[in-house]
Amino acid sequence: MVKLTPKQDAFALAYVETGNASEAYRRAYDAENMSPDAIKVEACKLLAHPNVTITVVNIQEAAQERTLVTVESITKELEENRAIALGLDQAAAMNSATMGKAKLHGLLVDRKDHTSSDGSMSPVGEVPASERLAQMLKAIKPKGEIKQP
Repeated sequence: MVKLTPKQDAFALAYVETGNASEAYRRAYDAENMSPDAIKVEACKLLAHPNVTITVVNIQEAAQERTLVTVESITKELEENRAIALGLDQAAAMNSATMGKAKLHGLLVDRKDHTSSDGSMSPVGEVPASERLAQMLKAIKPKGEIKQP
Protein backbone atom coordinates (compact mmCIF):
# COMPACT_ATOMS: atom_id res chain seq x y z
CA MET A 1 0.00 0.00 0.00
CA VAL A 2 1.30 3.44 -0.95
CA LYS A 3 1.61 6.04 1.80
CA LEU A 4 0.16 9.46 1.02
CA THR A 5 -0.68 12.45 3.14
CA PRO A 6 -4.41 13.10 3.53
CA LYS A 7 -4.13 16.03 1.10
CA GLN A 8 -2.25 13.96 -1.49
CA ASP A 9 -4.90 11.28 -1.18
CA ALA A 10 -7.68 13.86 -1.61
CA PHE A 11 -5.85 15.24 -4.65
CA ALA A 12 -5.60 11.77 -6.24
CA LEU A 13 -9.30 11.10 -5.69
CA ALA A 14 -10.31 14.52 -7.02
CA TYR A 15 -8.04 14.09 -10.05
CA VAL A 16 -9.65 10.77 -10.95
CA GLU A 17 -13.09 12.28 -10.43
CA THR A 18 -12.54 15.47 -12.46
CA GLY A 19 -9.67 14.62 -14.81
CA ASN A 20 -8.31 18.10 -14.12
CA ALA A 21 -5.15 18.45 -12.03
CA SER A 22 -5.66 22.14 -11.23
CA GLU A 23 -9.23 21.54 -10.05
CA ALA A 24 -8.07 18.55 -8.00
CA TYR A 25 -5.41 20.74 -6.38
CA ARG A 26 -8.00 23.41 -5.54
CA ARG A 27 -10.22 20.78 -3.90
CA ALA A 28 -7.44 19.20 -1.84
CA TYR A 29 -5.31 22.19 -0.87
CA ASP A 30 -5.86 25.76 0.29
CA ALA A 31 -5.29 27.53 -3.02
CA GLU A 32 -7.44 30.59 -2.43
CA ASN A 33 -4.51 33.04 -2.58
CA MET A 34 -2.65 31.27 -5.39
CA SER A 35 -2.56 32.32 -9.03
CA PRO A 36 -3.87 29.90 -11.66
CA ASP A 37 -0.31 29.40 -12.93
CA ALA A 38 0.98 28.58 -9.44
CA ILE A 39 -1.85 26.07 -8.96
CA LYS A 40 -1.00 24.46 -12.29
CA VAL A 41 2.67 24.12 -11.36
CA GLU A 42 1.89 22.56 -7.96
CA ALA A 43 -0.70 20.23 -9.49
CA CYS A 44 1.83 19.05 -12.08
CA LYS A 45 4.38 18.42 -9.35
CA LEU A 46 1.86 16.30 -7.46
CA LEU A 47 1.00 14.28 -10.55
CA ALA A 48 4.70 13.61 -11.09
CA HIS A 49 5.12 12.35 -7.50
CA PRO A 50 5.55 8.55 -7.79
CA ASN A 51 3.24 7.66 -4.91
CA VAL A 52 0.51 9.97 -6.16
CA THR A 53 0.84 8.52 -9.67
CA ILE A 54 0.56 4.96 -8.35
CA THR A 55 -2.52 5.91 -6.31
CA VAL A 56 -4.20 7.57 -9.31
CA VAL A 57 -3.57 4.48 -11.44
CA ASN A 58 -4.89 2.18 -8.69
CA ILE A 59 -8.07 4.24 -8.30
CA GLN A 60 -8.63 4.30 -12.07
CA GLU A 61 -8.14 0.54 -12.35
CA ALA A 62 -10.54 -0.11 -9.47
CA ALA A 63 -13.15 2.14 -11.08
CA GLN A 64 -12.71 0.35 -14.40
CA GLU A 65 -13.14 -3.06 -12.74
CA ARG A 66 -16.36 -1.93 -11.04
CA THR A 67 -17.72 -0.73 -14.38
CA LEU A 68 -16.92 -4.01 -16.10
CA VAL A 69 -18.40 -6.02 -13.27
CA THR A 70 -21.58 -3.98 -13.37
CA VAL A 71 -22.28 -4.59 -17.04
CA GLU A 72 -20.56 -7.80 -18.05
CA SER A 73 -20.77 -10.04 -15.01
CA ILE A 74 -24.32 -9.13 -14.10
CA THR A 75 -25.40 -9.81 -17.68
CA LYS A 76 -23.64 -13.17 -17.53
CA GLU A 77 -25.23 -14.04 -14.18
CA LEU A 78 -28.69 -13.12 -15.43
CA GLU A 79 -28.19 -15.24 -18.54
CA GLU A 80 -27.05 -18.18 -16.39
CA ASN A 81 -30.12 -17.73 -14.17
CA ARG A 82 -32.36 -17.63 -17.24
CA ALA A 83 -30.81 -20.86 -18.55
CA ILE A 84 -31.38 -22.59 -15.20
CA ALA A 85 -34.99 -21.38 -15.13
CA LEU A 86 -35.49 -22.64 -18.69
CA GLY A 87 -34.17 -26.05 -17.69
CA LEU A 88 -36.57 -26.14 -14.74
CA ASP A 89 -39.45 -24.93 -16.94
CA GLN A 90 -40.00 -21.86 -14.74
CA ALA A 91 -41.32 -19.20 -17.08
CA ALA A 92 -41.67 -16.51 -14.41
CA ALA A 93 -38.03 -16.84 -13.40
CA MET A 94 -36.96 -16.80 -17.06
CA ASN A 95 -38.97 -13.63 -17.66
CA SER A 96 -37.52 -12.03 -14.56
CA ALA A 97 -33.95 -12.69 -15.74
CA THR A 98 -34.76 -11.40 -19.23
CA MET A 99 -36.32 -8.23 -17.82
CA GLY A 100 -33.31 -7.76 -15.55
CA LYS A 101 -30.96 -7.90 -18.54
CA ALA A 102 -33.14 -5.52 -20.51
CA LYS A 103 -33.17 -2.99 -17.64
CA LEU A 104 -29.43 -3.32 -17.09
CA HIS A 105 -28.77 -2.50 -20.72
CA GLY A 106 -31.20 0.42 -20.80
CA LEU A 107 -33.73 -1.27 -23.06
CA LEU A 108 -36.60 -0.71 -20.62
CA VAL A 109 -37.69 2.63 -19.25
CA ASP A 110 -40.10 2.76 -16.34
CA ARG A 111 -43.06 5.04 -16.87
CA LYS A 112 -43.29 8.02 -14.57
CA ASP A 113 -46.42 9.60 -13.15
CA HIS A 114 -46.71 13.06 -14.63
CA THR A 115 -49.64 14.23 -12.52
CA SER A 116 -49.74 18.01 -12.31
CA SER A 117 -50.73 19.98 -9.23
CA ASP A 118 -54.36 20.19 -10.45
CA GLY A 119 -54.56 16.39 -10.66
CA SER A 120 -54.56 16.14 -14.44
CA MET A 121 -52.18 13.87 -16.27
CA SER A 122 -49.73 15.29 -18.75
CA PRO A 123 -48.87 13.03 -21.68
CA VAL A 124 -46.03 10.67 -20.92
CA GLY A 125 -44.92 10.32 -24.53
CA GLU A 126 -43.25 6.96 -23.93
CA VAL A 127 -44.14 3.51 -25.11
CA PRO A 128 -44.66 1.22 -22.10
CA ALA A 129 -41.61 -0.90 -21.34
CA SER A 130 -43.46 -4.17 -22.02
CA GLU A 131 -44.49 -2.94 -25.49
CA ARG A 132 -40.93 -1.81 -26.28
CA LEU A 133 -39.59 -5.23 -25.31
CA ALA A 134 -42.21 -6.98 -27.43
CA GLN A 135 -41.32 -4.75 -30.40
CA MET A 136 -37.64 -5.54 -29.99
CA LEU A 137 -38.27 -9.26 -29.74
CA LYS A 138 -40.43 -9.20 -32.87
CA ALA A 139 -37.67 -7.40 -34.72
CA ILE A 140 -35.12 -10.01 -33.64
CA LYS A 141 -37.12 -13.26 -34.09
CA PRO A 142 -39.83 -14.26 -36.52
CA LYS A 143 -43.26 -14.56 -34.85
CA GLY A 144 -43.23 -18.35 -34.83
CA GLU A 145 -40.06 -18.46 -32.71
CA ILE A 146 -41.33 -16.29 -29.85
CA LYS A 147 -42.54 -18.57 -27.09
CA GLN A 148 -45.25 -17.32 -24.79
CA PRO A 149 -45.29 -18.62 -21.21
